[in-house]
Amino acid sequence: MSSRAGSDRRPTFSGTTAWARSLQTPLRSFLQTETGSAAVLLAAAVAALVWVNVDGSSYDSVWRTQLSIDFGGAGIELDLRDWVNSGLMTFFFFVVGLEARREFDLGELRERRRFALPLVAALGGMAVAIAIYLAFNAGTSSAHGWGIAMSTDTAFALGLLALVGPRFPERLRAFMLTVAVVDDVVALVVIATVYTESLRIVPLLAAIGFFVAVLVFRSVPVRVGLLYFVLGAGAWVGLLKAGVEPVVVGLVMGLLVWAFPAERSSLERATERFREFREQPTADLARVAGAELRLATSPNERLQQLYHPWTSYVIVPLFALANAGIALDGSFLSEAFRSRITLGILLGYVVGKPVGIFGSTWLATRLSGRRLQPPVGWAAVAGAGTIAGIGFTVALLVAALAFDGRRLEEAKLGILSAALAAAVLTWLLFRATALLPRMLRRRALLGTAEPLVDLYVEVDPERDHIRGPLESPVTLVEYGDFECPYCGQAEPVVRELLRDVGDVRYVWRHLPLSDVHPNAELAAEAAEAAGDQGVFWELHDRLLDHQDQLSPSELVGHAEELGLDVERFTEYLRHHDGAGRVAEDVDSADLSGVSGTPTFFINGRRHYGAYDIDTLKNEVRLARARAAVAA
Repeated sequence: MSSRAGSDRRPTFSGTTAWARSLQTPLRSFLQTETGSAAVLLAAAVAALVWVNVDGSSYDSVWRTQLSIDFGGAGIELDLRDWVNSGLMTFFFFVVGLEARREFDLGELRERRRFALPLVAALGGMAVAIAIYLAFNAGTSSAHGWGIAMSTDTAFALGLLALVGPRFPERLRAFMLTVAVVDDVVALVVIATVYTESLRIVPLLAAIGFFVAVLVFRSVPVRVGLLYFVLGAGAWVGLLKAGVEPVVVGLVMGLLVWAFPAERSSLERATERFREFREQPTADLARVAGAELRLATSPNERLQQLYHPWTSYVIVPLFALANAGIALDGSFLSEAFRSRITLGILLGYVVGKPVGIFGSTWLATRLSGRRLQPPVGWAAVAGAGTIAGIGFTVALLVAALAFDGRRLEEAKLGILSAALAAAVLTWLLFRATALLPRMLRRRALLGTAEPLVDLYVEVDPERDHIRGPLESPVTLVEYGDFECPYCGQAEPVVRELLRDVGDVRYVWRHLPLSDVHPNAELAAEAAEAAGDQGVFWELHDRLLDHQDQLSPSELVGHAEELGLDVERFTEYLRHHDGAGRVAEDVDSADLSGVSGTPTFFINGRRHYGAYDIDTLKNEVRLARARAAVAA
């Protein structure tokens, strides 16, 4: 493979040779799913509006269709809209819980103090939005709907943020995700308490019993998904019968699912079982190999992969179709925009959310003496506040519980109007930020907070193999394997990057995947043997250019071609003098949670996704900008 500088279409490399499963389902993948689903969600909302205004009677009759499940005279009967709102939406909140747990275990929030600021921001945004709603509705029966103005819609907010504010930093999306999750958790607590009309104790105790059983089996641990599904379904039915909104079951179940990186020992067992199956492909060995593979991967990751597309592209749009329909006419619009409910919701989201999120974040930063500070600049925090004014999903859910009839229609209009206004405000903020001078714009977007460092062992110029200026503001570390084909694909990209971007310090660290690449470890030791004679990079380049020539005799042939002292080189290999150095790199990879080869770190932060030249150049430019702001 050769680089294709100047070509209109460049290859996008993203493959890796697996050594351990990824530390996390990358946040970027989660956001891409949410971004794509925003368009589907918007289309569903528009379809609901068109449907109800073309044939409102059929819209109502469809969603009021009664569906029941009976078991020997006992069962559940709900209309179709309630099955969507209370049933299918449980899976949506399950995915929200999974993502929140992953962030706590492996993501930005694994450093617990980073949770404090988005928590404060979320609570501040909710408090001001509710205060504005109550300012319009205090002393009236409509004050009961204050919970409508609380929550931010994760899918819509993150999706539209990517569309209207594409240059906002990635860390803003992580910050927004945390704010949205806190919003959802608090909203569900409010739903389960404030909007529960009557509470029946016996079914509630039964639901609690099912939750206790889940905790017991989880602590053992038992890894049978069907068992947890049955227990979760039992808890859902118990809460429904108790008069408590049962979607809270999904969030709690999601928060209980661990996220963890695969251990090297479990991967080695999985590799061994697969080899046994390859040699003797029987059904029994296939079952054993499949079980080992499942045990090696995080249940959180598996469940997200299974449910996230369904919730994003089916369940949430179906919810919008069932709930977003409003019959619009001139008289209704003129009256609704004078309604306390509509104005309270609209201004609560459009004014209250930005003021609450920005103000509480600024106050927390100031009062903590900057020990707490946002991971992004203040313009980005303001963007988080404006886009948080989209409260679509949970807001509609609360509205359906708080109101009916005309007042429900007014609440829906406020929610939809707020979503539109929030998107426009975010776009205007982005455009205003783009007009700032370059350095001021960087500071406004990126801020000065220290990034979370994923590279456990820092680069040591006395020990590491380094190309480029030692004092460069950007350091690119690659964990690689000379026999890995993806490392071979990445190598010309790295060379082009170093050629085109002069101030990058490039570091190679060994991660020979001996269970899949039998010659990789000896090739790594050969590179160290060449380094012992001062020509590490020459042999490094040659080995990646000749990945099919890594046998012991061929390694000696490479040494001869480079003019090395062959006898000294051979003795170095025979005594495995480089094995300790290679093992140190492998240990550092293990400590840094490296999942395979190639894996890149840019200024200590792990790079996820593709590693084509354009992607890496953009990441390097961003890292350079952060370094400049910090300086």
